[in-house]
Amino acid sequence: MSAKPPAATATTSATSATAAKDVGAQPVPRARWLRVLPAVVLIYVVASLDKSNISYAVAGGMSKTLALSTTFSGLVAGIFFIGYLFLQVPGAMIAERRSAKAYVAWTVAAFGVVSILSGLVQSGWQMVLVRFLLGVTEGGLFPAILIIITRWFPNQERGRANGFFLMNGAIAGVVGGPFAGWLITLGSWRTLFIAEGLLSFALLAACLPLISNRPEESTSLSRREKDYLAAKFAEEHAQETAPVDRKVLIEVLKQPTTWKLVLVYFCMSVGIYGFSLWLPTTIKNLTHTGIGMAALLSALPNLVSMAGCFFLAAWSDRRGNRRFWTAFGLLGFAVSLVLSNLFEGQVWLSFAFILACGFFLHAPSGVFWTMPPLLSGPGKAAPQRGLINALGNVGGFVGPLFVGWLTDAFNSVTSFYSLTVFTLIGVAITLTLPALTRGTRRTADGHVEGHA
Repeated sequence: MSAKPPAATATTSATSATAAKDVGAQPVPRARWLRVLPAVVLIYVVASLDKSNISYAVAGGMSKTLALSTTFSGLVAGIFFIGYLFLQVPGAMIAERRSAKAYVAWTVAAFGVVSILSGLVQSGWQMVLVRFLLGVTEGGLFPAILIIITRWFPNQERGRANGFFLMNGAIAGVVGGPFAGWLITLGSWRTLFIAEGLLSFALLAACLPLISNRPEESTSLSRREKDYLAAKFAEEHAQETAPVDRKVLIEVLKQPTTWKLVLVYFCMSVGIYGFSLWLPTTIKNLTHTGIGMAALLSALPNLVSMAGCFFLAAWSDRRGNRRFWTAFGLLGFAVSLVLSNLFEGQVWLSFAFILACGFFLHAPSGVFWTMPPLLSGPGKAAPQRGLINALGNVGGFVGPLFVGWLTDAFNSVTSFYSLTVFTLIGVAITLTLPALTRGTRRTADGHVEGHA
């Protein structure tokens, strides 16, 4: 895709400036918040269900049926993230250069099939293979959806848009916990995998028609909203459509900031997935209840997590300091996790701090993903996001496996303290990111200005 000649660019800028004046005098159109965002959230909720249902399967008898140790159960859960590596960058590049919408459709269909296969395995190593394949199929979905969000939401809205999108993990936990407990009680852990695989196809058919690759391709969006978005993207000189090739990828690899972002996301993933995988089992042991009640109680931290995603994203959009609010969320999770362990002997006080962990669990992620477009440079955001998500999500392998191993070798308290250490390392690295991540902030009258 070639760049526009200078004359065309000047004409486009003038048109966008005129559109900005016209739109500025009227309320900002918001149809994209009611159509595109809910659709991508629901699609990724299904992906999150297929990814996280292993935690309920472990607590619901899978480890016993397949004769798995705690360490091996951690391997089964974590191997997903090794498979997840393979299509991160290629998937981002395909979605960027061709059709993000089509990529999402094929991905959801593929992981729906693999999820159904998960309910048919007969041994631990078969489950390792199937979970690895599930990771491969889901690999490019996350960066593809981030590309769609970047094309639909200007920078001053992107923190909130990412925050709402990243509520998918919390929504999956709120809905998935009781749903998983009910399915396991009704049938078995095998019923859980098969039913959620079938659900993938149902929601794909319902949500995909609401999404377009770009605002200008939408047939349901008003002209005024299209003009508004065109003006905003022109103002911030968005160049996400620049061609992505090997040279660009090499330039991304050479940027020190890329590796800082990878390390932050790695530490974040260790905490998120190390905590999430063992949450139903932890609550089951803490409260001495069965899988049905433990799954129901597991929904509460995820419900609180939705509030965390909303408030941290809103605070970040208003203040504009992306690195501060990312670090703040990570620190909040670390402190809450320590307190939940310190008060383990007092069941409901410990559970209250588990709820606090839930508030901070996914909240930093929405703010974090506003930083790569600010730091990468023109045309580099897509491969950088793919690289960060690919390598950073190795933390999703390390977290569950590390917790399982430390639980077998020592105890669960030691294993959760290890998650705190990783999270604090993430805080320290976040605070070294360039000052540019302080970005912009919205004033009381809705205008955007640079953050001092």
